[in-house]
Amino acid sequence: MTEPWVSVEQIAEHLGVKRDSIYRWIDRKNLPAHRVGRLWKFKVFEVDEWVRMGGADEHKDQN
Repeated sequence: MTEPWVSVEQIAEHLGVKRDSIYRWIDRKNLPAHRVGRLWKFKVFEVDEWVRMGGADEHKDQN
């Protein structure tokens, strides 16, 4: 069974953060997100791996 795509709201809830953090991480920290028309969609396993690799670390520089 294929993992469903989830919305910004759902991924924010999954991570326990605000929607604004998700948009900021897409822009500044390469959060794995996929544009579908005007919407951002996510695969939870990609986001979980990004977190495990330190993607959300505020002290990590990702210019």
